Amino acid sequence: MSGAGGDERPIALFDSGFGGLTVARAVIDLLPDEHVVYVGDTGRYPYGPRDQDEVAGFAHQITRFLVEEHDAKLVIVACNTAAAAALTSLQEVTPVPVVGVIEPGTRALVSATRSGRVGVIGTVGTIGSGAYQRAVADTGASVTLTCAACPGFVEFVERDETRSDQVHVLAERLLAPVVAAEVDTLLLGCTHYPFLARTISDVMGRDVVLVSSADETAFEVRAWLEGPDGPTARGADSGPARHTFLSSGDVDWFRQLGSRLLGPEVTSVQAAPWG
Repeated sequence: MSGAGGDERPIALFDSGFGGLTVARAVIDLLPDEHVVYVGDTGRYPYGPRDQDEVAGFAHQITRFLVEEHDAKLVIVACNTAAAAALTSLQEVTPVPVVGVIEPGTRALVSATRSGRVGVIGTVGTIGSGAYQRAVADTGASVTLTCAACPGFVEFVERDETRSDQVHVLAERLLAPVVAAEVDTLLLGCTHYPFLARTISDVMGRDVVLVSSADETAFEVRAWLEGPDGPTARGADSGPARHTFLSSGDVDWFRQLGSRLLGPEVTSVQAAPWG
């Protein structure tokens, strides 16, 4: 808890699998003194094709676990599908701040466009929920939005097949609507998708700006920590930060792929209790 060195409680994140590691990387880089706990629900991924109520149930279960068992001071829903399904209800019942990835990414999207033609790609669940359509409308920006669901992208990332010929062919087919709309800015509306950025950029063309919500979400978390109503940042003089990783699936695979995707912070992975 709070002391001379600040609030020692960790920042917690969760995702259906590896995608939220893009957000974790941004948080660790921007807030290197903070303890971090990450849950990858790989035993139940992908969330995208699942019913929204089922995903919301998973999100509430994991959030309760992070607050009650890991004493999280702030929870990041580092999964667009889970944020679309449950962010509002989580914020209503969780005793600590809960931050999503949809609004930060949307703000970056509308500020980056030059032509006003923007696109969002995401899972079937995220696009079907209308969350991004509402978020873009709520900004009041004068833009034309084209959305496309990309089923299968998450599975390629989870198998560490981010540069295969198969994923390129799939990308050409799934990205056709946003290519046809001649968008100049594309929001990667799933935290897995930055791992496919090279393939997506090849298909979209080099002039199209790809926007990830990871950095913007990290900035929002920092604002919470430094704000008068948020939890307190951990002090820089409090010793090295701890990084804890849990998976509800194969912990060895999570450690192997997680260390490649995130970096050296993934030294060990614990089994989530519902795995």
